[in-house]
Amino acid sequence: MENKLYIVSTPIGNLGDITYRAVYILNSVDLIASEDTRTSSILLAHYHIKTPQTSYHEHNEKSKSPLLIEMMLSGKSLALISDAGTPLISDPGFRLLQLAIVNNIAVIPVPGPSSVLAALVASGFPTDRFTFEGYLPKTSGRLKSRLAGLKNEVRTMIFFETPHRILKSLPLMMETLGDRNLVIARELTKKFEQKFRGRISDAIAYYNIQKPRGEIVVIVPGLKDEN
Repeated sequence: MENKLYIVSTPIGNLGDITYRAVYILNSVDLIASEDTRTSSILLAHYHIKTPQTSYHEHNEKSKSPLLIEMMLSGKSLALISDAGTPLISDPGFRLLQLAIVNNIAVIPVPGPSSVLAALVASGFPTDRFTFEGYLPKTSGRLKSRLAGLKNEVRTMIFFETPHRILKSLPLMMETLGDRNLVIARELTKKFEQKFRGRISDAIAYYNIQKPRGEIVVIVPGLKDEN
């Protein structure tokens, strides 16, 4: 396992959703780079993993990446994990990955849970072609511009959203894309998992009454699949 960077997927909610291989790798590497060591400690304790952690997040990745590269160049192995799901998908790690490739450090993906795919396969919308748009822009102008660029998109569209911003993005989505069907998946694999199915206008009305909480994935069908 010397001189390797492992990109390890971890559960998005249910702690049982981890692979045997992921547990083995996390037990075997010299160090785990965690987005939030407090969050990751819950998972590691559950599986009795004693490997030391170091924090690696958006605020320190620029300064910390070279240090982690030096560690791996000295022969050590590192596992990168995020708070939940697959690292680098709207999470830190891209800078570290690029430096690893430049320095001829082997990059080994350890696949597993992903809220993107979990929401997609449960949506009922076409899965043969899709586009992941991540988090939508925060400002209204940029948000409108992004959505306008997707108006004629024929693939199924997947977005991340936060509870305090979704009631801002949904009206602009309806204004730009039309009152399409959608699925809003919340808290996937957790106790209060919910999948809202309906029109965008229905979702706006619903969430104005039932304030959304937790992690949110929004699935919208492409133009050719909208009825």
